[in-house]
Amino acid sequence: MSDEVGATKRAESGLVEHLCEHPGCTKWRAFGYAHGRAAPNWYCFEHKIEWPPAKRS
Repeated sequence: MSDEVGATKRAESGLVEHLCEHPGCTKWRAFGYAHGRAAPNWYCFEHKIEWPPAKRS
């Protein structure tokens, strides 16, 4: 008996593209930041944020 009977075809995975989340910027993102299980926020090199946030004294 073949394992292929009734098997579902795996969906093709593709490139996921995000744009920078800075208001007005339309550049491609390269830096993703997430805290815990939150969805990541994406920023281009010009608008990347300092991560982890600097501790304030």
